Amino acid sequence: METYDKKAAELIERSYQTPEIVNQRLRTLAALALARGESVLDAGCGTGLLLEQEARTVGSEGRAEGVDYSDDMLDHARGRCAGLEQVRLQQGSIETLPFEEACFDAVSCTQTLLYVDDMDKALREIHRVLKPRGRVAIIETDWSGAVVNSLDQEMTHKIFDAWSLAVANPNLPRRLAPILRRIGFTALRVEAIPVLNAGYSEHSFSASMLHNFADTAVRQKIITSAESSAWCDGIDSLIQRNEYFFCVNRFLFSAIK
Repeated sequence: METYDKKAAELIERSYQTPEIVNQRLRTLAALALARGESVLDAGCGTGLLLEQEARTVGSEGRAEGVDYSDDMLDHARGRCAGLEQVRLQQGSIETLPFEEACFDAVSCTQTLLYVDDMDKALREIHRVLKPRGRVAIIETDWSGAVVNSLDQEMTHKIFDAWSLAVANPNLPRRLAPILRRIGFTALRVEAIPVLNAGYSEHSFSASMLHNFADTAVRQKIITSAESSAWCDGIDSLIQRNEYFFCVNRFLFSAIK
């Protein structure tokens, strides 16, 4: 399981408040179709942005649980959800959820499965804690389909290949549907959610993520620090020329137990 430290938690906190990811959360909430008084789990809740909205949707009569592996992520979530009595947060792994069987009406899981060592076990845990006819909504990204305008496309491919080496389940969307069916989920729907930045803004999702990916490639020893700096300088030059372009598809999988 990937461990997110304070720096990584703050990166997620910023990038997940961009318009593209706000839209992603709205699409996730629509797929879950929560009602007041229901129980919901955000498995891999991160900094609590989705969990807060889930909690407000189910109301004080409901129950909203958040589990995350990173205490630094949970620190953000605790502050965000302070005062919401229906929220409970705890540190833990999606592979061993600390809940009884059939205790949630809905479960959300955003960008978490790509990090787990035993994905089947994690999905079976989600299935286990859902009530009969309970709903699940999962968001994952296929980074192999990312489109980035850069001055060095060969280096761009190396950087994105390095990201695939850094996680347990890269490019998960293309093989997730049959796994969900095998575990017992039904009424499966899949929707694409493009994250498109056709121009540069420091408040866009890709603004910080591209530099983070370049840093990851250095840590993986796929490229050198000098190569990373040159690639990032190239991106900056495209920004100055108003030629910045970034797009990647996220996929929303929704299903019923």
